[in-house]
Amino acid sequence: MLLRVRNGKVFRDGVFRQEDILFSGGVVAPVSTQGPSISIDARNMVVFPGFADVHVHLREPGFSYKETIRSGTAAAARGGYTALCSMPNLSPVPEDGETLRCQEEAIARSALVAVHPYGAITRGERGEELADMEAMARRVVAFSDDGKGVQSESRMRQAMEEARRLGKMIVAHCEDETLLRGGYIHDGAYARSHGHRGICRESEWRQVERDLRLVRETGCAYHVCHVSTAESVALIRRAKSEGLDVSCETAPHYLLLTEEELREEGRFKMNPPLREKRDRDALREGILDGTVDMIATDHAPHTAEEKGRGLEKSLMGVVGLETAFPLLYTYLVKPGLLTLERLTELLCTAPRRRFRLGGGELREGGEASFTVFDLPDSYTIDPAEFLSMGRSTPFEGWRVSGRCRMTAYRGEIVWDDGVLPRQEV
Repeated sequence: MLLRVRNGKVFRDGVFRQEDILFSGGVVAPVSTQGPSISIDARNMVVFPGFADVHVHLREPGFSYKETIRSGTAAAARGGYTALCSMPNLSPVPEDGETLRCQEEAIARSALVAVHPYGAITRGERGEELADMEAMARRVVAFSDDGKGVQSESRMRQAMEEARRLGKMIVAHCEDETLLRGGYIHDGAYARSHGHRGICRESEWRQVERDLRLVRETGCAYHVCHVSTAESVALIRRAKSEGLDVSCETAPHYLLLTEEELREEGRFKMNPPLREKRDRDALREGILDGTVDMIATDHAPHTAEEKGRGLEKSLMGVVGLETAFPLLYTYLVKPGLLTLERLTELLCTAPRRRFRLGGGELREGGEASFTVFDLPDSYTIDPAEFLSMGRSTPFEGWRVSGRCRMTAYRGEIVWDDGVLPRQEV
């Protein structure tokens, strides 16, 4: 049966147009196609290609008490996402063909949207022996030891050389562990005034600087995870001006929060930590001038107990799949800091293009993966409503506009809040 979405503002070819769109057999079909159909009235709503998040922790296999592939992809669908890249800090760590298969089988069994696994850079993400990158190359989206920076310069050079040979990208969590000194929040005014140990900004940008030097040597395609400092933005901007094959992401919390919003609660603890206003402003400038290529959530669910130990002792990580778009729309687009078209590029087009995920264009013959948002609908973020098993967010209680009414993946509706009028014709 055909699925016809009528009267919505559809994002096509970089712009929004008021038009109908028809889906058949998992692809976008000509609107003139005849046959039995379900017609959905999206009047006064916006139809986007499905968003893509290149930095998500789905926790399965190994940590299914925090999140499962089913719950994580359900949360993604509720947030408008139809493609995820799943980080490799799992058990077993995907470090060769056999360990990767454990994750692949779980994805095939449970995923509601596309899930593209990462392979680890090093065995066990220990930074020592290289993983069997060749055995995984055709089955993973890229290689990352996310959660841990590769400390050895020679090992990272070796990994970059192998990734270039295999035609894959290195995706790096940049953190120089010699500079951490037991820190767990940003080394700034809040840490000093509240007696906390701080993480210096240099721990991030020094490793970005090192890796960019290695990219110059090896010619490897390279992507920086969750950029949080002004210095990192400047280094990446300079690397791009040199023509290096480099990209980066940041997350909604770094664009909307600073250390000034910190509270003595685990829901404000993530890695990298919330930085200063000048860092937030540099990141915003970076998304405007193209230095920052995309926005990823770094969705990292933990149990209530693991996040309930206060700012010092809680585990690092917050969830974000169900709140990213409404937050960014409300606090960047509505005030005029960012256009809706640019936000769509950051959440959909750019990550799909850079990571070769496919989809992302609602053109005839293209993948029928889309999401429908009611932009004026205003509500308060309530973690009790999340489909994710994780509930920890610094945005609890924030008022936002933009509610996801429906998400479809390859023509199948995977999120439906039951509000959109529809009929069979």
